[in-house]
Amino acid sequence: MKKVLLLGAGMVAKPLVDYLLNHQIQLTIATRTVEKALKLINGHGNAKAVSWTVDDMQALSLLIADHDLVVSLLPYTYHVAVAKLCVKHQKNMLTTSYVSEKMKALDKAAKEAGIILLNEMGVDPGFDHMTAMRIIDKVRAEGGKVKGFYSLCGALAAPEEADNPFHYKFTWSPRGVIMAGNNSAKYLRNGTVVEVSSNDLFKQPLKIDFPEVGEMEVYPNRDSLSYIDIYGLKNIETMYRGTFRYKNWCEIMDALKKLGMLSYDRKSFEGKTYKKAMARELDVYPANMKEKVAERLNLSINSPAIVAMEWLGLFSDDLVKINEGSTFDLTTDRMLKKMMLPQGARDMVIMLHAFLVENADGSRQVIKSRLLDFATPEDTSIARTVGLPAGIAAKMILDGKFSETGVHIPTSKSIYEPVLEELQKLGIAMKEEWGLPENEML
Repeated sequence: MKKVLLLGAGMVAKPLVDYLLNHQIQLTIATRTVEKALKLINGHGNAKAVSWTVDDMQALSLLIADHDLVVSLLPYTYHVAVAKLCVKHQKNMLTTSYVSEKMKALDKAAKEAGIILLNEMGVDPGFDHMTAMRIIDKVRAEGGKVKGFYSLCGALAAPEEADNPFHYKFTWSPRGVIMAGNNSAKYLRNGTVVEVSSNDLFKQPLKIDFPEVGEMEVYPNRDSLSYIDIYGLKNIETMYRGTFRYKNWCEIMDALKKLGMLSYDRKSFEGKTYKKAMARELDVYPANMKEKVAERLNLSINSPAIVAMEWLGLFSDDLVKINEGSTFDLTTDRMLKKMMLPQGARDMVIMLHAFLVENADGSRQVIKSRLLDFATPEDTSIARTVGLPAGIAAKMILDGKFSETGVHIPTSKSIYEPVLEELQKLGIAMKEEWGLPENEML
């Protein structure tokens, strides 16, 4: 029986674990929180949980040597150390994280070891690549050229749960969500490279009406230009990857950044209230903070940003719960307490690809491809759309379905086609519309 070592037992692990165990794969979950792993295993005879922490590389080496495949759901900073051990022991590896330059540097060693290090096998990154490449490859096969491409994704609370001023509830790591909001971005629009600083990330969101959901905002997601080569889109004129949010998110996050409330600079909060901590950031006396913040931001006292900050408690006399840290820590800690998706509540994942295509005969068409996926009674949507692609790919690696070795992401047809076919059977699939007029482009 083939054996998989899963590192981590976090929020997206359950569908992956269920898929592997349902296919009679022997599973070991190594994690510092064994009780979480035992809950995932739920008494299954083919699985066990072991206590392990990331600082114990000797124990990890022994575990890897005893398994056929390693699936790492650890924070991305640990993947390279795991991958080096996989190369040493000639064991395949899979992650759902963005591939790093240090991971790419292991390509030659992985090929020499005869193994695959398959990264970005989640939803975004992952499902987005696979569904985009299926359309891109079909366009090329018909003699067409992709002239413009928007790829947008969001993991959000379902509409009925978007009931706080942020219209957002966390379905995965709150720190990861907010850290992404501190990124800069770069994209191509109509032949011109647009660079967006971290300070400007939320200033000019796209407005997009998503069927069955409503008007959404989109802000740019990191470096879109790198995907021109990844997807083989030479001479493309527009290349934009973005993140979906409900209305007002961008105004609120932009305001928090302007006020210095998402800074990583460390300072003492001992004995400070949230109001006094914010007053220190603005260098003002801590009275009438709501009015002073509105004035500093040149916003109405009833604007979404001011209402959201008051709801979060940033103008309150409550004591800050951390003695030392950053305003980023302060803000995310408050969000963690007030904005987690409740147990049993629905989340959703939405995705939109929009292509402007020049056909072989010189005519043009727009192709749109959409995903609207909601939680099931058993699993959140984010867990399904991250965990199932990873689980499916893991089984296919074990079954010898992929001939590739080295460092990969799922952009080749030999990888994406069988994974997408299996996902469709499990109810995760894009709806494609071809032949739309050019004015349908975003």
